[in-house]
Amino acid sequence: MNLTCFIRYEIDPRQRDAFRDYALDWLRIIPRCGGRLVGYFLPHEGTSYEAWGLVAFESLADYEAYRARLRADAEGAANFARAAAQGFIRREERTFLETLTP
Repeated sequence: MNLTCFIRYEIDPRQRDAFRDYALDWLRIIPRCGGRLVGYFLPHEGTSYEAWGLVAFESLADYEAYRARLRADAEGAANFARAAAQGFIRREERTFLETLTP
């Protein structure tokens, strides 16, 4: 079964550029830690406080192994710490979706 972790972020619209830098860092970190990055998406028009990240995995077990590698990754830990210190993420939600492809 293929799963996609859909991450919904509520961000501080005044710190959009800080979130952009955070997301750009994940573009390097996630694949290195074993996630299949679908992409990060920033608000452009309309709602200014929602952003999304999508990362695919073969299974929940693969996701759990990825999370362990992510926590052990120095650059990943620094990215999490920066987000906490700067406060540009107000809320984060994860939903796991079954990936259907033709």
